[in-house]
Amino acid sequence: MTDVVNVPIVAELPPSYAHADDAGADLRAAEAVVLAPGDRALVATGVSIALPDGYAAFVVPRSGLAAKHGITVVNAPGTVDAGYRGEVKVTLLNTDRTEPFSVEIGDRIAQMIVMPVSRAVFVPVDELPSSERGAGGFGSTGVRG
Repeated sequence: MTDVVNVPIVAELPPSYAHADDAGADLRAAEAVVLAPGDRALVATGVSIALPDGYAAFVVPRSGLAAKHGITVVNAPGTVDAGYRGEVKVTLLNTDRTEPFSVEIGDRIAQMIVMPVSRAVFVPVDELPSSERGAGGFGSTGVRG
């Protein structure tokens, strides 16, 4: 069974899950905007939430908008902290080079994933323990397997 967390919300168009086993709840636009090719816009959702301590919400792109129209969330994942009480807004970017994209009120523009988060205690040390990967990063494992 999936864990359930109650999240107090103020919203005319509350987020909703398309399927019972979805991780992300769809966020809908509360305003209409037109994104010209290469443009970005901060789009209102009309959603304000009160996450419990120990939780955060992450705003991520919708795969269908990305694949079909080149629409993504600029700062994905956008982080909503437990103490934030303002409106959740989504910074959309139109990556299409030629076609504008219209967002209408009620359109599903992003998804919000609510998750428990751990609080780290950063412990200063003189040296980190070794690992198989070591300091290898960006592209260090190559492209093909």
